[in-house]
Amino acid sequence: VTSYLLMFSDSGRNWKQYRQEESIWAFSGNTNADSVVYYKLQHSIKARFLRFVPLDWNQNGRIGMRIEVYGCAYRSDVADFDGRSFLLYRFKPKSTTAIKDVISLKFKTSQRDGILLHREGQNGDHITLVLSNGKLSLLINIGDAKIYSADAQINITLGSLLDDQHWHSVLIEHFNNQVNFTVDKHTHHFHAKGEFNYLDLDYELSFGGIPMPGKSGILPWKNFHGCFENIYYNGVNIIDLAKRYKPQINIMIKAKNLRIAPKCLLLVLYFYQYRLTALKWLTLSI
Repeated sequence: VTSYLLMFSDSGRNWKQYRQEESIWAFSGNTNADSVVYYKLQHSIKARFLRFVPLDWNQNGRIGMRIEVYGCAYRSDVADFDGRSFLLYRFKPKSTTAIKDVISLKFKTSQRDGILLHREGQNGDHITLVLSNGKLSLLINIGDAKIYSADAQINITLGSLLDDQHWHSVLIEHFNNQVNFTVDKHTHHFHAKGEFNYLDLDYELSFGGIPMPGKSGILPWKNFHGCFENIYYNGVNIIDLAKRYKPQINIMIKAKNLRIAPKCLLLVLYFYQYRLTALKWLTLSI
């Protein structure tokens, strides 16, 4: 094989092509039967299945390919939300007026709509991350203003087709009135409106849904149905707290239990080698 594509998947059904510099990347293979071609991926991938798709090969012989794949250690805390439950994280009052807040998480879902996170305060301040029609919207309101006022609320939308059952990363950084919103390495910088240099919010933050009744009223979005991975708030591992039944975390359940991991678990790929005989593609799995 002199040229091939690399694809990866969590389920073995829904595949994604490896991209580099925003383009589908074709790898060069061997020019003979003895040489070794080594690649270190520019962007890491986390998956359970790999697929190698030959594009070209030596026409004088049979198609063949030997592959060695190496992975590395990876910390993954994953939770499966069934659309009827959410996590509620309560923290110490001293954290509520922090000038800088950082929230990061990964998610995957097949649902087009759902609330990923929500936090609100007494004076109309709130921050909500919602998946709507397969796009992520960050809603922020700062100041003593009506929550649905057009001048008070910021609505920033990033991404599309995020309901594709692939993992997507989210990073929200708030410093004074400056906010950075990043989805899959695409960042939007903006300046939030309002009188304050910080969000005047309560001591709790919910993931996957909104406690009812909320001060913001009944928001028109349903709970999240899918998987979260590595939720961090200012360096605190939220899912790890839930796994260890720490008192700061309440697992709010309306029906079936929120499951910590099994359905969504990522397995780390360490090593594989295989010889391709006359196949259209080669799929490796663990």
